[in-house]
Amino acid sequence: MVRKINYGKILLVIFLTVLIWVWADLALDDELPVSSATISIAKSTNPNLWVSFDDESSVSIDNIVLKGPASRIGNAKRKLNDGSLVLEFFLDAEDEGMVNPDKYPLNVLNFLKQSRQIKQLGLTVESCEPDKLSVNVVKLVKKSLTVKCFDENGNILKAESKPSEVNMFVPEGWAGATLTAKVRLTRNEVEQASLSAIVKKPYIELAPDQTREAAGTVEITTPLQEDPRSDYTITAATLGITLGPTLLGKYDVEVENLSDVIGGITIRATLEAKRAYEEMRYQVILEIDDEDAMSTEPLLRKELIYNFPAEYVRKDEIMLNQQPVIARFKLFKLKLLPSAVAPSNE
Repeated sequence: MVRKINYGKILLVIFLTVLIWVWADLALDDELPVSSATISIAKSTNPNLWVSFDDESSVSIDNIVLKGPASRIGNAKRKLNDGSLVLEFFLDAEDEGMVNPDKYPLNVLNFLKQSRQIKQLGLTVESCEPDKLSVNVVKLVKKSLTVKCFDENGNILKAESKPSEVNMFVPEGWAGATLTAKVRLTRNEVEQASLSAIVKKPYIELAPDQTREAAGTVEITTPLQEDPRSDYTITAATLGITLGPTLLGKYDVEVENLSDVIGGITIRATLEAKRAYEEMRYQVILEIDDEDAMSTEPLLRKELIYNFPAEYVRKDEIMLNQQPVIARFKLFKLKLLPSAVAPSNE
C-alpha cells in the first residue's frame, strides 16, 4: 500500500526550521569596533549662523562599538572593508535646537543612536569615544567687504573688481582689514583677465578650510601681464651621459657633434631660474638605453634632455628657446678581461 505524502507537514517542518535559525541568529548578538568615523557640520540654511566644533567643521570619533545580530555585524564589516560603507554623520544644528549664539554640549552617544545610517544597518551603538563634544554657534551679521584678488600662492594681485565691494554675513567682531572678500585666480585666469573680464564668486575664510561664498559674482580684470623672463644664452654647458643598468660598464660612448651638444643653449628664463640652471651639474643629458645598443646603425641620433631645475619648470620660469639639439653618437662595446682561471687540483 502506497502511503500518501503529507506535503503540508513537510512545509511546516521547513518553515519551523528556518524560523529557528532566524531566531537563533537574531538572539546571538555580536559587536564591531569602528575607528574611522566622523561627525561633520551640515550646511546650514541659515546664513546668520556659523556652527563649528571649536572652529573645526568636523571631528573624528576614535572608537564606536556597534552591536547587533551576527549576520548584520558581518555584513557591516564586509562593507567597511571594501569601502562601500563610510561612517560619516552630519550634525544639523537647527534639528538639535542649537539656534541661538552659544556653546552647546553634544551627547555623542545619543546623537549616534538616532542616526538613520545606523538604523538602516539594523544595528545599535553601544559606546563611543569621545562621548561628549562642544558645539559653537556664532551669530553672523551682514557687512560690506572689499574684494581683493590673490594668486594660487596667496600673493595679492593688481586687479580691478566690479563691483569693488560685496555684502556678506561675517562674525560680528570683524572690522578693518579683516573685512576682505577674496578671489583666487590661477595663472591662466590672470592672463585671461588681462584680455577680458572674468566672472568669479568672492569668498571669506571663517577658519582654515572653512569658506563661504558670496551670493553674487564680480567681474575681475587684470592689467596686461609683462613676461618676467628674458632671453639668455648658456655658453658653458656640461654634458651628462646615462646608460641603462644592462649597458653600464659594457659600452663606451663617442659623441660626434660635441660642439653642438655643449655649445650655446638659448633659454627664456627669469634671472633666478637662469642662475639655478647654470649651477646644475649637467645642463644637458644624453640618455642611452637598450634599444640604442641593439641598433645596427653605425651612427646613432637622439634628442638631448635639457636638465632644467624642476622647481622653476613648475613655476613656468624657464624654457628652451631654440630647437632641441640632436646628438650624433657611436657606441663601442668594451672588451671585458677574462676572469682569472682557478688553479687545477691535479
